[in-house]
Amino acid sequence: MTPVQIGHVRRSFALVEPIAPQAAALFYDNLFTADPSLRQLFQGNMAQQGSRLMTMIGAAVDLLERPDALVPVLRKLGARHVNYGVQDQHYATVGAALLKTLQQGLGNAYTDEVHAAWVALYHVVSETMMDAARGSVARAA
Repeated sequence: MTPVQIGHVRRSFALVEPIAPQAAALFYDNLFTADPSLRQLFQGNMAQQGSRLMTMIGAAVDLLERPDALVPVLRKLGARHVNYGVQDQHYATVGAALLKTLQQGLGNAYTDEVHAAWVALYHVVSETMMDAARGSVARAA
């Protein structure tokens, strides 16, 4: 990601953080509307799940300029998500739900540049997690 993209992500996420619980609930609503079958992958309290999601996104945003620290975290997360039943095709649905949530939550602050920056971030996150998931499956076989 470029420094300009990192700036767009950080500034826009700062606008989302104060409404994190509502943003997380909106994200899951968007996700389950896009693919109702994904609901079965989520067990337990969805408010807690939403809190973990927002914490994870915040941690990723904080580490954008330190890929040496971010990538290992994403790889562990990707390997763990295999155990939850997450498959490669789910990442596209999650990404679309994330972008829709940001658009809804940010309103006019969701510019083309902000969109492109979040697409770039999600590409890094999803590709790293999927690569780690494939590796963990291959090691288990």
